[in-house]
Amino acid sequence: MTTTLPAPRSEAPLPVAPPEAPASDRGARLAQATVRWIAALGGAFLIFSALLISKNANPLTVYTDAWNSTFARQQSIEDIVIKMAPFVLAALAVVVPARAGMANVGGEGQVIIGAVAACGTAMAVGDALPGVTVMVLMMLAGMVAGALWAGIAGAMRLLLKVNEAVTTLLLNYVALDVLLFLIYQPWRADPTGQPATKELQTAAKLPLLAGTTVNVGIVIAVIAVVLVWIALSFTTWGFSLSVVGGNAEAARRAGLPVAKLLLSALLVGGALAGLAGMVHFAGVEYKLRPGFGAQIGYTAFLASWLARHKPIPVLLACFVFAALTVAGDSLQLDAGLPAATVNILTGLILIAVLGWTTSTRKANS
Repeated sequence: MTTTLPAPRSEAPLPVAPPEAPASDRGARLAQATVRWIAALGGAFLIFSALLISKNANPLTVYTDAWNSTFARQQSIEDIVIKMAPFVLAALAVVVPARAGMANVGGEGQVIIGAVAACGTAMAVGDALPGVTVMVLMMLAGMVAGALWAGIAGAMRLLLKVNEAVTTLLLNYVALDVLLFLIYQPWRADPTGQPATKELQTAAKLPLLAGTTVNVGIVIAVIAVVLVWIALSFTTWGFSLSVVGGNAEAARRAGLPVAKLLLSALLVGGALAGLAGMVHFAGVEYKLRPGFGAQIGYTAFLASWLARHKPIPVLLACFVFAALTVAGDSLQLDAGLPAATVNILTGLILIAVLGWTTSTRKANS
């Protein structure tokens, strides 16, 4: 009787790591990327220069004056940092839902509602509590109000299947109407004067950093960036949001609570935007008025896209937009150009950067 021995199993070949690209190739790619960045931004400024020439302005003089007035004076640098704080917080309000594959276009309305809640809290408390306590209460009120306002869009997404990009955008106009109603009617400080609320008491205003005009809102914004980065990068919640954003149906089949995750992302985003409204109210405006916080939410939305919805790069993107906002004053005062001119430059730069990034991804795919 013969015994047949089993054939030896062939061992699966061990995976071989792809060879590292030579240093010369990496240097060539870096040089190519640098050239493309310069070309993209150069094209944006070239088109903007043509616009300046059509307005009988010397592009070189305009750029020089804008640079000097924006970066050569300490007060201008401080103005940039002041404007950055609400931009950063409102941009984070876009970053968090984007991780779950949602578009929160309602930062503008959430900022307004957050400021309304902060103002209402300060008016209700008055002088009965210490200033620090009032600040904390305003922060909590702004965050809760912003979260609830975003939660309306989240509920409509989950219950009625209405896209959150549409509902958040439309809620911006509702929030603006709420603001106008309050400052024209019940909260109007002077019935015969301009429509505005009573100015916030000094003790409840955000304190300034030593020796500057910059309020602590920028510190709050940086802390928020770090916390969002940690939450999205190192927690189960952040990982689950990424899975949902990658493939919601696969996440649902894997047992993840997709509905709760989507709602939580919008609530957190709304809370951050509401905090931005409180920071702008208690650190810059000190009262509600027509045009309060105008364009903060929309600018922050663009900043989030410029940063590719990543928390840390949001700081740089918001610095760029804040600097462009401050530079717009130079375009108006020194060059005599319309106020909307800086919006054109902002749009050209954004198109150039996003266009470069998109073309790079296609080339690498």
